[in-house]
Amino acid sequence: MADILRFADKHGPAKIIQVFEPSVDLKALLVIDNTAMGPALGGIRIAPDVTVEECFRLARTMTLKHAAAGLPHGGGKVVVFADPKMPKPAKERLIRALACSLRAVLDYIMAPDMGTDEECMAWIKDEVNKGVAGLPAELGGIPVDEIGATAWGVSQAVEVALPYSGFPPGFSLSKARVAVQGFGAVGKHTARFLAAQGAILVGASDSAGAVYDPQGLDVAELIRLKDAGKSMLDYPRGEKFDRDGIIDCDCDIWIPAARPDVVHEDNVHRLKARLVVEGANIPLTYGAEKYLHEQGVLVIPDFIANSGAVICSAAEYRGGADCAILEIIKEKVRSNTRLVLEEFKAKKIMPRDAAVKLAEGRLDKAMSFKRWSIY
Repeated sequence: MADILRFADKHGPAKIIQVFEPSVDLKALLVIDNTAMGPALGGIRIAPDVTVEECFRLARTMTLKHAAAGLPHGGGKVVVFADPKMPKPAKERLIRALACSLRAVLDYIMAPDMGTDEECMAWIKDEVNKGVAGLPAELGGIPVDEIGATAWGVSQAVEVALPYSGFPPGFSLSKARVAVQGFGAVGKHTARFLAAQGAILVGASDSAGAVYDPQGLDVAELIRLKDAGKSMLDYPRGEKFDRDGIIDCDCDIWIPAARPDVVHEDNVHRLKARLVVEGANIPLTYGAEKYLHEQGVLVIPDFIANSGAVICSAAEYRGGADCAILEIIKEKVRSNTRLVLEEFKAKKIMPRDAAVKLAEGRLDKAMSFKRWSIY
């Protein structure tokens, strides 16, 4: 108990639920961090190397993300200790068992994350018929990955951050050199949105490896390769590296869009960018962000930059449509990015510290109305 409680502070977590069903080899953990602003909403992540600490940190990130975006939800996260590439029948059994095990938990709304998708959410909806976000369009869902909701927000944060990043006067996205770590749903759409504004993608990576070309990569061709089930190493041009080589790319803007803690105290010195915008959740350790801040590199925190998907999920949960969602994401992300960077500029503090102050201020206000503060 003491080991679990080391994660506790005045904002949570409110509940920690261990899930175990040996008949389908289901081992999972649900952390409901804080529900002062509303029921917790957060994705189900499946990975063989996911950790308990990761679950707690992601749940807190969701709390801050919802608070910063002004959404009526708290933060929650489920991690499932398994290989997401297991055969589909086995995965369906696992997801349905998870749904049944959590059917009595009323203050958590399930949603997709790494290793799960809208089909998984449809299985959950069929199994327990309760609130689920990230459903297929046929069941009333908003196609988050198809429209690139998270990436759209990331691209907006990039644009707002440029004048604060120490680039020479007149520097713009046009001809800016960009590297994307993790060319999945978030990474590929971010590259697409930025390329449409004239940015040059010089580096990209996935789980198989990385490719770099200072003259620029063909974003459309890379997307076709990924959609065909191939990897960055199948791109016919450019230099190839292992996946961690993306950290060494010479670029202006570096966008992590994959796993947590890919940049940490031991490798952060290799980054060459002046601007880092976090498309993934917790992709940099706090120590790495502090080092970059001291070196004059601007880092836009995850829960500010990548909130597009949760804005979509919150709208979908309340029966919203996708016709205006990109404009809503644009307005919220740009506004919050600007608020954080004005605080960073005025007080010379880390952008993450400014972002946490913004989110916790809104969260604390909501908690002040509650009898029991965090739930």
